[in-house]
Amino acid sequence: MNIQLITDGGADIPSEFSENITVVPLYLRFNNTEFKTGKDIDSQTFHDKVKKFKQVPTSSAPSPNDFYEALKTTDPTKPVLMISLSKALSSTYDNALTAKNQILSEEPSREIAVINTKSASCGTALIIHEAKEKMKEDYSFEDIVSHLEEKVEDMSTLFLLKSLDNLIMGGRLDKVKGTIAKTLNIKLLLKASEEGAVEVSEKIRGSKRSLKRFIDQIDDYVTNVENKVIVMTHSNAKEYGQSVLNRILDRYPFKESYLTETGPLISTYAGEEGLVISFFNT
Repeated sequence: MNIQLITDGGADIPSEFSENITVVPLYLRFNNTEFKTGKDIDSQTFHDKVKKFKQVPTSSAPSPNDFYEALKTTDPTKPVLMISLSKALSSTYDNALTAKNQILSEEPSREIAVINTKSASCGTALIIHEAKEKMKEDYSFEDIVSHLEEKVEDMSTLFLLKSLDNLIMGGRLDKVKGTIAKTLNIKLLLKASEEGAVEVSEKIRGSKRSLKRFIDQIDDYVTNVENKVIVMTHSNAKEYGQSVLNRILDRYPFKESYLTETGPLISTYAGEEGLVISFFNT
């Protein structure tokens, strides 16, 4: 089925399956200057600005009108699937719903669905990948929507932060506690919660130990990986990300694997050399 896909700037999509997707940017503000993710600012420019200004930007969701304008560019005779950043992390999902309802009030015969991925970055990308696979299998629009809603509940998204600098600069981690954690070489493992928020799962001292645990914990979530896909994103650390993904694949022979860079939005939180992985559990 020829379904039109829309997502937002919270998705980090590998090039292998990034075609034919409309991306609605989020907004980042550095020093009172606003940028649209993926349009006015790319990842390298983002990292350069963080180093220059010694601050991370504030972020804001696309407006309902941003989504409305994106929907107006689609073919009204074909279904539209909007795959959104977690509702627990942003008003992006709610704004996409508002735009959907506005369009349907004007064109009630249209088919439009919005999926709350309860994730971000490669988690959103994994749901997009699954949507494309089911489109190839000629699932109906209704069946794809139902299937993706089930897969959202079956997905794990795990994070490893090598640096706490962005969290401290952004005020998301108390400066004193953050300084102590840096002094003690504490690394954070995080995960997407059932509601789609991001929560600390473990605090581990040392880079080697935290990386080992980051990989080991895959066993806590999934078995029989041979028929599953894993997507990893890295924050300005391609070689490091590839080496970690290789270690994962040596131990867990996933059917398919993809690696890409976190965009400016996710890099705001991940910091330099942050890693994110997503996969389905069953």
